[in-house]
Amino acid sequence: MKEHTLQAKSKIVEEIKEKIESSQSMILVDYRGLDVAELTELRKQYREAGVDYKVYKNTMMRFAFKDLGLEEFNEFLKGPSAVAFGLDDPVAAAKVTSEFAKKNDKLEIKAGIVDGKIIDVNGVKSLADLPSKEVLVAQVLAGMNAPVQGFANVLQGTIRGLAIVLNAIAEEKAA
Repeated sequence: MKEHTLQAKSKIVEEIKEKIESSQSMILVDYRGLDVAELTELRKQYREAGVDYKVYKNTMMRFAFKDLGLEEFNEFLKGPSAVAFGLDDPVAAAKVTSEFAKKNDKLEIKAGIVDGKIIDVNGVKSLADLPSKEVLVAQVLAGMNAPVQGFANVLQGTIRGLAIVLNAIAEEKAA
């Protein structure tokens, strides 16, 4: 019986480590005080944003953080904790969590991890204020397109000017 329990716990620790390593961001929250309807809504918003939300025992998370060299994150593991893993977009978990916490003060943001770096509550809120990955890519592409478009306009203006001059010369010779 004891061996079985130990294997089950080590499986959970491995699952946590795998999720931390495969996600782009991780947000730790205290969900105390949220009722079933509010938790269901939060889970729905996470799912729609491509965020994986799980509740783990703090002791299991401590083992995983220790194995990953993130022991300093253990200070945030007080009270009930749930984790939101941003799998594809590093901003998504922070954005959903921050927006939900604004509307529902029972959800408390504890801390987060982005690219292996621990961030505090203010860091999570700053991350939530960043535009999404798609918006950032669109902004970069627009920035790259502007000089090309400007160059095309200059060339078009030069060609237009040449056409006007050639037309004026043709009209002068015809006269």
